[in-house]
Amino acid sequence: MTCREYSPPGVSVGSLTFGDGTPFVLIAGPCVIEDRDSALRHAEALCSLTARLHVPFIYKSSYDKANRSSHASFRGLGIQEGLNILAEVKRDLGVPLLTDVHTPQEVAAAAEAVDILQIPAFLCRQTDLLLAAGRSQRLVNIKKGQFLAPNDMEYVAQKVASTGNRRILLTERGASFGYHNLVSDMRSLPILARSGYPVVYDATHSVQLPGGQGTMSGGQREFIPPLARAAVAVGVDGLFMEVHEEPERALSDSATVFPLARLESLLRTLVDLDRLVKNVPSAS
Repeated sequence: MTCREYSPPGVSVGSLTFGDGTPFVLIAGPCVIEDRDSALRHAEALCSLTARLHVPFIYKSSYDKANRSSHASFRGLGIQEGLNILAEVKRDLGVPLLTDVHTPQEVAAAAEAVDILQIPAFLCRQTDLLLAAGRSQRLVNIKKGQFLAPNDMEYVAQKVASTGNRRILLTERGASFGYHNLVSDMRSLPILARSGYPVVYDATHSVQLPGGQGTMSGGQREFIPPLARAAVAVGVDGLFMEVHEEPERALSDSATVFPLARLESLLRTLVDLDRLVKNVPSAS
């Protein structure tokens, strides 16, 4: 059973399409905007790499991480400075953008700057936030809460769709399995696809060990490649990965961001696998 068996209609953002049997779209970037130069540097490197490999690409980074384990952890640069930096990335590189929103009050400003509004997993049942995101008419990426079964996401998506906006993505990022542990059930991906919306797999947050290091979350980075390969083999429409040029120095999710230097090798394998599963001809 694959996602493709449910043939979700395509959802477009600019010239890119999620679903409808098209190649997977890569959503990638640092977890949080650390500073202007870092954001531009990562975006330029990712744009160059994905263009060379013919991988559809959306740049992601958060202006605020409102769910850090400790109040003392770095949260980001704040909405105004963060959105200004993202706007500069888009102006200079022309790449579509994704960022998180946490409250209905943030939605209007974020929607002006980015192409996709992301609902964090821990907020996926917040009705007012979902409705505000839907009314923005931006594409809305909803991360499945670690506490929800995949079929529960149909009702979450209905809240956004009730605004008349059916430009929705559903993202799997693992399910709680005891304390400080997540597991990825690949059955979740085709179950999510039954909703009729394109499905994305978050390969980096799925290896997180929430709160596993006391004041911060831990992670098992070594499992990112096999889980990404498994999700692409199921036929996902998008792959979400947080990457960083120096993971050990990342200011957020340092245990789970994927090394930028290793991304090309992994992407080459994933592209070949995606073409095989979806019977897509080579772009080269």
